[in-house]
Amino acid sequence: MDLRIFTEPQQGASYDTLLTVAKATEDLGFDAFFRSDHYLKMGDVDGLPGPTDAWITLAGLARETKRIRLGTLMTAATFRLPGVLAIQVAQVDQMSGGRVELGLGAGWFEEEHKAYGIPFPKEKFGRLEEQLAIVTGLWETKLGDSFDFHGTYYDLTGSPALPKPAQARIPVLIGGHGATRTPKLTARYADEFNMPFASVEDSERQFGRVRAAVEAAGRGADELTYSNALVVCVGKDDQEVARRAAAIGREVAELKENGLAGTPAEVVEKIGRYAEIGSGRFYLQILDLSDLDHLELISAQVQSQLS
Repeated sequence: MDLRIFTEPQQGASYDTLLTVAKATEDLGFDAFFRSDHYLKMGDVDGLPGPTDAWITLAGLARETKRIRLGTLMTAATFRLPGVLAIQVAQVDQMSGGRVELGLGAGWFEEEHKAYGIPFPKEKFGRLEEQLAIVTGLWETKLGDSFDFHGTYYDLTGSPALPKPAQARIPVLIGGHGATRTPKLTARYADEFNMPFASVEDSERQFGRVRAAVEAAGRGADELTYSNALVVCVGKDDQEVARRAAAIGREVAELKENGLAGTPAEVVEKIGRYAEIGSGRFYLQILDLSDLDHLELISAQVQSQLS
């Protein structure tokens, strides 16, 4: 059972803050440090000091950490051209010694595109599909060969398909609630399917769709990792749970319903319910990045029970 720390820096975090959390992630034995890919805050926060770029952040962390995996949930396909993205991710993989994973999604937050002058196309899913084909195709092209792609949205001719990642294959994550296109895309390109912020019942239903699509594509359903991303709020007792919930502006009852919240025993029990329906990895959304004691508690009293 992998526990990964998942941060939302657009809500307000400097690189130094993210570095501190990433080092704690490594020191406390968690499997990976992931971050969102957003340029605009959401909700009633000031977002200061402002956004940090996902892949620039991960490049820095690649040189400052030694063990943990590093990646995105999810890089927005609208933010980068696929050829440039393939170069960026391959370079960060080299810088990390082969510890990078790429979560890639269609992009959805129109306001951040308006705020920073980024085009927000109407047809996003088709672009995502072509980006996946291009990024993975560039990485898989043999040294000395060239890569061509002629699609509806992107056109590449005679690409040297360089640089190559350090890993033979960078794991690709796809996620979402879509009932048809998302499972098919996952079956074709992904190593992991992630279900974000969903109940056990909804996760089980979507995992079933993905497994069916993977098998229909001629792959073994168990070739993929199935994971969940959930907000986490753990306390040694009810008072500490309430304090941590208040610090992120959430209600305890809502967090227990929609996330992993409560005492360590309660959280371990709920993780077990997800595990029963096939989830083998959890991205713990940490919203108060100043509370390193929270990470220590999860490591000592949740992660220790799962391992």
